Amino acid sequence: MQQKSAVLDASAFSKKDTTISLLIIGMLFFVFGFVSWVNAILIPYFKVACELNHFQSYLVAFAFYIAYFVMSVPSGYLLKAIGFKNGIMCGFLVMALGAFIFIPAALFRTYEIFLLGLFTIGLGLAVLQTAANPYITILGPKERAAQRISVMGICNKGAGILAPLLLAAVILKATDNDLFASLDTMGLEEKNAALDALIRRVILPYSVLGTVLVGLGLIVRLSPLPEINTEQETAEVATANAGRTSIFQFPHLILGALAIFLHVGTQVIAVDTIIGYARSNGMPLLEAKVFPSYTLTATICGYLGGIVLIPKYITQLKALQACTILGACLTLLIIFTKGDVNLLGHHADVSIWFIVLLGLANSLVWAGIWPLALDGLGRFTKLGASVMIMGLCGNAIMPLLYGYFADHYHVREAYWVLFPCYLYLVFYAFRGYKVRGWL
Repeated sequence: MQQKSAVLDASAFSKKDTTISLLIIGMLFFVFGFVSWVNAILIPYFKVACELNHFQSYLVAFAFYIAYFVMSVPSGYLLKAIGFKNGIMCGFLVMALGAFIFIPAALFRTYEIFLLGLFTIGLGLAVLQTAANPYITILGPKERAAQRISVMGICNKGAGILAPLLLAAVILKATDNDLFASLDTMGLEEKNAALDALIRRVILPYSVLGTVLVGLGLIVRLSPLPEINTEQETAEVATANAGRTSIFQFPHLILGALAIFLHVGTQVIAVDTIIGYARSNGMPLLEAKVFPSYTLTATICGYLGGIVLIPKYITQLKALQACTILGACLTLLIIFTKGDVNLLGHHADVSIWFIVLLGLANSLVWAGIWPLALDGLGRFTKLGASVMIMGLCGNAIMPLLYGYFADHYHVREAYWVLFPCYLYLVFYAFRGYKVRGWL
């Protein structure tokens, strides 16, 4: 019988163990970014190829991220039963299955099968996220958690910059602007043939992605990644939690999960809607495709600032407070500011650059919320992390709300959905994280 790997407290890690763990978890965050932010190009691509309206096209994000709601708590129990390494391998294999589902979906040009594939990828990703986030949060001093998460964020958003550009390079051609313009003038048979050929361009990249994901799962399983004890408690925490039997007895966690729900919703709206917003202002798809990468580049700039400034010059709490206020201000500028500008070779309405800057506002929010929400959970940490991951279904709900308002009002006015989200995040950053009792 194979001997089970020893489970260690993070404080017992050697420098080598810590370095190995950071490198492997960094690779996981790169994968998270690649498969998540590629949706920014899939949404407008499916909108054309599958003839969808705004609301229907944002079902891409819904199908992908609602899997977090379904799988987050089961992921916690799965990791507890089989360990981090086996759990991570299972997550990669499930994601690979989802990528391979794209093949029959493309052959039959059936949007529902694509959504099933995206949901399956999301299920696997939920397992990986449930493993990685508490791991990186406790892998070192608590006051430097935001700094470590910022490093992981660079891996995530760096992949997010590459993903839509790489996929666009594979599935889009220089002549596609003419193709998209001529679709409405084609006969039914000719149009169906053109759309069939268009949608089948995803077969090769997703076949390669599925194969790579299988390989990554095997690599992690054979790696020296240590098993980590996320449920260790100090004597003080154990005493404080002695009478607690449920995670619902930790208000700052529940309020933090809602904050994560709203934060990730604002983040995915900023990235996944910007191409559609650019196109609504007359920008061709082949030009608009770069704007998600601009937004994620702004996010990386925020991460770099966090690495340099936290905790030496500013606390992670102050950074969280500043970012939430900035997000609320930028939302108002998107809605009310108009006027064409020339920047980075693009002639566009100035409001699109405020959407880009939302990437900066969102950069340190995740890193700020996680340590605050998991603080003092002790043996409830793993289940608490699952609840936090459940909050990622905000990525599923918020784009649909945006799509609904974009269809019924206008793509600019639809950004009003962001404002109450940022107001709540301001509340959590200044008050909500302190709440330790419901009464």
